[in-house]
Amino acid sequence: MAEPVREELSALAAIFCGPHEWEVLSRSETDGTVFRIHTKAEGLSDVDIPLELVFHLPANYPLCLPGISVNSEDLTRAQCVTVKEKLLEQAENLLSEPMVHELVLWIQQNLRYILNHPETGSGSEKCTFPTSTTVDDGLWITLLHLDHMRAKTKYVKTVEKWASDLRLTGRLMFMGVPDSSENLQSRCGLKWKEMQRKND
Repeated sequence: MAEPVREELSALAAIFCGPHEWEVLSRSETDGTVFRIHTKAEGLSDVDIPLELVFHLPANYPLCLPGISVNSEDLTRAQCVTVKEKLLEQAENLLSEPMVHELVLWIQQNLRYILNHPETGSGSEKCTFPTSTTVDDGLWITLLHLDHMRAKTKYVKTVEKWASDLRLTGRLMFMGVPDSSENLQSRCGLKWKEMQRKND
């Protein structure tokens, strides 16, 4: 680990010295350092929003961007993604110098504006990490089990909207019966009508 990074980590530990404000999650010469900062920033209704910021400083940081994860019980997943994107955009302006404290100060001062103007840079979808880094948020696999689905089209549209809002990719699979219960019900109705005609 480079001396400027050691100094930055030491300074951050001194700045975020309150209970549960600072925690080093892992430290490695090859993979870099991962740590968590708990802070607050002013939200839309002048109420402080608690933020959990996880930073991954790769071995070649600060020559490359840090990995950033944003979580908050008071924000939606889409808002957390937007905050993360804005932090990474800001980090691009600070490359080659220690930047974590600057980023935390920046989000404390700008969270309200970001939540008020949630548009993101998704139009120019580009990788924010240099190809030399191996930073990712990990692979997430989520299974959503819908029981007694009556309106397949409505459920599919809802799930697709969630996936779009959260920028998720994946597949929709319908297990068991080849078609949804909606189609089964209409088939049963069709059979019942056919049987009714035969009996007439």
